[in-house]
Amino acid sequence: CNGISESSGVRKQFRLVNFAHLNHLYEEIDFQGKHVAIIHIYSEYPEYGWVEARGEGIACVDDAARAAVVYLRHFELSGDTLSLRRSRMLLQFIRAMQDQDGLFYNFIFADHSINRQGRTSYKSLGWWTARGIWALGKGLQVFQKVDRSYAKQLQMDIKRTFVHLDTLLEHYPQIDNINGFKIPRWLLYNSAADATSELMLGLVSYFKVTGSQKVKKYLQRFAEGLRIMQLGKGGQFPYGLFLSWKNIWHGWGNSQIMALTLTGHWLHDAEILSSAQQEAGYFYPYWQRLSFPREIQFSQNDSLRISQIKKFDQIAYAMRPPIVGSLRLYEITHRKKYAQLAGELATWFFGNNVAHKPMYNPATGRCYDGILSKDKINLNSGAESTIEALYAIMEVEANQIAREQINQYIKLKFKKEE
Repeated sequence: CNGISESSGVRKQFRLVNFAHLNHLYEEIDFQGKHVAIIHIYSEYPEYGWVEARGEGIACVDDAARAAVVYLRHFELSGDTLSLRRSRMLLQFIRAMQDQDGLFYNFIFADHSINRQGRTSYKSLGWWTARGIWALGKGLQVFQKVDRSYAKQLQMDIKRTFVHLDTLLEHYPQIDNINGFKIPRWLLYNSAADATSELMLGLVSYFKVTGSQKVKKYLQRFAEGLRIMQLGKGGQFPYGLFLSWKNIWHGWGNSQIMALTLTGHWLHDAEILSSAQQEAGYFYPYWQRLSFPREIQFSQNDSLRISQIKKFDQIAYAMRPPIVGSLRLYEITHRKKYAQLAGELATWFFGNNVAHKPMYNPATGRCYDGILSKDKINLNSGAESTIEALYAIMEVEANQIAREQINQYIKLKFKKEE
């Protein structure tokens, strides 16, 4: 395993992870001549039935991809074959949403037709294609060991997207100056380090299985782009954070630590790995001290400074990237501080947040959709929140050091409440 336990052979038992609500959002349907599974997008308090996104649809590749990754990871950690089956059904939906040219549509409507025109659904090289590739890549990595012929199909699906990555990378090495910041034009949306980081997760899995030199070059180019958008080194403000896009950092979707850790490891590139350690080691403790703001905007005139901080809303999707990314860092560097950081950040789900309210309930498997202010929580529990919470908490529970941090916090909390 080369020092990384992403597919550890030890079977894990989970006490806090509960798939009940995610399984409630999961539905198998007949679609485009195939039997597939979808994840219903919204679920609202108090009944928590299925709710569609008005004008967009009932389910999307974004959530199916997230859920596929989580079920695949659960199978890796626990050996649960039902999770493996569910992941495969979701991968079948994702594959059915891929057009012949390799790009993906995102949403389906209630009548199971594809939303081809919507702003959050049209076929494009963006978020849903990035997440589709992530899920297919993780699927390739897992099914390579259990069903090679299916893995081969997933490999071919990923390959169909390469022509679009080649076109995007024609922008290399062009750099734009946006509000005084250097922004690489060869990232998704010509500046989106966040979306590109999730694309890289799928490409890393592809590289692990195939050793493709073409994909190695993609990873090197994208890693270079992400690193250009890193601000501050070590103890120097703003502490090694990776901008999400343009001059803005936000928590959600910022999977740079995980993408760069895995890329640095598999490409044997110490500089790439070191850049991930900067953000994890310095920026995330700083973000923790700021009480996990949603977004930080920067300006650069005579000096680099924060021009705006948006505190809310705070969501599970902002917590998962640093938690899982820090755990991947721990597995490669064996530095305990990263596993401890992951465990500390995960206490957010259990009440260590500005609202002082648990956001995840292990009895139901629901994660609330966000903290709206220090006094108000969005009690809905949609797909994104549920999946991102399960992913983060499952990874923490699978790591002894991180798990101890959560257990200590929960014990202390119960003592105070007694």
